[in-house]
Amino acid sequence: MSAQKATLAAGCFWGVQHYFDQVPGVLKTTVGYTGGDSNDPSYEQVCIGNTGHAEATLIEFDPQKVSYQELLKHFFRLHDPTQRNRQGPDIGSQYRSAIFYHDETQKQQAISLIDELKRDYQDPIATEVTPAPKFYPAEEYHQKFTEKTGRGACHVNYEPLNY
Repeated sequence: MSAQKATLAAGCFWGVQHYFDQVPGVLKTTVGYTGGDSNDPSYEQVCIGNTGHAEATLIEFDPQKVSYQELLKHFFRLHDPTQRNRQGPDIGSQYRSAIFYHDETQKQQAISLIDELKRDYQDPIATEVTPAPKFYPAEEYHQKFTEKTGRGACHVNYEPLNY
């Protein structure tokens, strides 16, 4: 079994990580920063909004147990992809909706799913689809934050998963 990676940004990364940790076939999640133009940014720098990074979740998954397509369906379910640079009460480009693809197959799957989902939304889908740049893990206190504290679910839709 060879694990694959998915990098997704859907607003505050605490709740996104907690959600994906519940998906069968997900082996590991790490929250961090990606898509910006500075090296090794801190949470404070990203929050100011001038690094260009998004709060994102790096997901390592077993493709024999969960497909990339299924992860993308969860991604669109857990946040509002029509929101530009915000989710829930969080506002700023660091909270944007983005799919950072790791290969051309992931890119095509993301574009195809967005085209398919367009009919389900009244407003245009604002999710960016862009190559995965360097991923910088967030500070340790952010990792598994919701699990550790019971807080930080943020805007994430936690309706029961259908498994």
